[in-house]
Amino acid sequence: MFQEYDVIVVGAGHAGCEAAAAAANMGSKVLLATMNMNTIAQMSCNPAMGGVAKGQIVREIDALGGYSGIITDKSMIQFRMLNRSKGPAMWSPRAQSDRMRFAEEWRLALEATPNVDFWQEMITGLIVEGQRVTGVKTSLGLEIKAKAVILTNGTFLNGLIHIGEKQFGGGRSGERAAKGITEVLIDLGFEAGRMKTGTPPRVDGRSLDYSKMEEQFGDEEPGKFSYMKTKPLQKQRSCWITYTNTDVHDVLQTGFDQSPMFNGRIKGLGPRYCPSIEDKINRFAERDRHQIFVEPEGWDTVEVYVNGFSTSLPEDVQYKAMQLIPGFEKAKMFRPGYAIEYDFFPPTQLNLTLETKLIQNLYFAGQINGTTGYEEAACQGLMAGINAHLKINEKEPLVLKRSEAYIGVLIDDLINKGTNEPYRMFTSRAEFRLLLRQDNADLRLTPIAHEIGLATEERYQLTIEKMHGTKTLINDLKQKKYKPADINPKLAAIDSAPVKDKSSLYQLLKRPDLKLSSFEQLDDTFASYREKIAPEVQHQAEIQVKYETYIQREQENSEKLANLDNKKINPEFDYQKITALSAEAREKLLKVKPTTLGQASRISGVTPADVSILMVYLAK
Repeated sequence: MFQEYDVIVVGAGHAGCEAAAAAANMGSKVLLATMNMNTIAQMSCNPAMGGVAKGQIVREIDALGGYSGIITDKSMIQFRMLNRSKGPAMWSPRAQSDRMRFAEEWRLALEATPNVDFWQEMITGLIVEGQRVTGVKTSLGLEIKAKAVILTNGTFLNGLIHIGEKQFGGGRSGERAAKGITEVLIDLGFEAGRMKTGTPPRVDGRSLDYSKMEEQFGDEEPGKFSYMKTKPLQKQRSCWITYTNTDVHDVLQTGFDQSPMFNGRIKGLGPRYCPSIEDKINRFAERDRHQIFVEPEGWDTVEVYVNGFSTSLPEDVQYKAMQLIPGFEKAKMFRPGYAIEYDFFPPTQLNLTLETKLIQNLYFAGQINGTTGYEEAACQGLMAGINAHLKINEKEPLVLKRSEAYIGVLIDDLINKGTNEPYRMFTSRAEFRLLLRQDNADLRLTPIAHEIGLATEERYQLTIEKMHGTKTLINDLKQKKYKPADINPKLAAIDSAPVKDKSSLYQLLKRPDLKLSSFEQLDDTFASYREKIAPEVQHQAEIQVKYETYIQREQENSEKLANLDNKKINPEFDYQKITALSAEAREKLLKVKPTTLGQASRISGVTPADVSILMVYLAK
């Protein structure tokens, strides 16, 4: 009935979709197995993509040839660039999405990918021969052979949904949990754990009074995520902001004794940076209000997502408290919020390629690795799909460095430090964030993706054009020079300090108060010159000139890190022989089995002194 596939992807969430698309577009014959074909790429939580650091990840996925950026551009209803008041390293794109259209666009994109086949059924087991995975087993007893398998099971592995004192099996509201895989993996020797996440109630937007809320508009000139020529938004839908109050908190607290989080029924750890409303009230008792974002679910639906009100309290307590929020006095609930517990596998059991250390050609991606968020899952799926294809074709793996991508930071953190709570990406996790901006992901990553056969020729040529255009513009700015007598009166007219020597536009652009657009007032020919240059080229050149010194400093630091990453270690190296290492370092190094000295230095519990000892020993 089934041919032997190159890659089988289990699960069709954000990680599974990117994994299937990447492996297929590189030439692998892929089977995407899901329990429900109607929930492919479902946005299980908030209807949005991007945000602080997450927006950078979506740009990186797009630069590598993934689909998330293109799908987001096709289905967004609002776009905002966050943190514009800060430096460009902090600028983060965020899009409000149409939930139904996002999933539809993903399915259509996958169906239009020739090498992707689909199968709707629960995968309950793995076929393992020796220490290598060779296929999967289904709930109907079918066996499907493959050269590599990628598990992207999300919150479905033995998923348990909690609403107050009620609990029932499920991987998502209205969908059953996945059984069998956890037990198979534990029998193979994997360590498993439990995590939890939650989601807020959904309400009928027609029952809300928006006059009592603050309107949150999209950007006047909305941007987009993909570096390809997707269409920017022509119209946008607003979001809204309101607040809880002490009356809301008092009602919520009446249900705390029935809360699965407080009475011990939930064992798994929840996301620190996306806490439930009851957790916020408990942890931040001094605050008398918390922000609530009221987010439309799409262009045409009346369903609204109540961001900031995630809860697993009894549904009657949720409803009573919610109606005390300004604007929600007559709110009608579509479905209550809930918490979900699920199995995950500590990611220290993986290599940097996301292949498991115990079983060859078996890859884990997404929430199975202890992460939270669509973007974090999608980038792991992309990298697992890429590396599964490369491995079965006996090619060198793709491992992105911390200085190359937020994706590299995320995977390096997971593999070397592990996580005992749902991992979420922040800009603060990246030590080279000025290099890893959202505006230059294509310049950083598209040449790499083109070389391995994932980025298309069209995408690559767009990147080369941007690269050459930026270089040409910067060189032109250096050539355009003015004498103090000619330029100072014009600088005075725009309240900029005079120059003492002959100065170029390149030197003037380094000033905080001047932009490329300012030069139209200094040189009559500059406006016509600028009209011929693409906006993204101007933006790129301006950042590179203004932050040149800081960028160079980060590049130098990244090169120092690269020197450590270039010092290879045999993964089977016996650290017990080096008695000078601390006991904790030996234990952690034996568990993680780093492949470079740089990786060893980033393992939790390995000190700089341990690294120095290792360096001396390796030099011998």
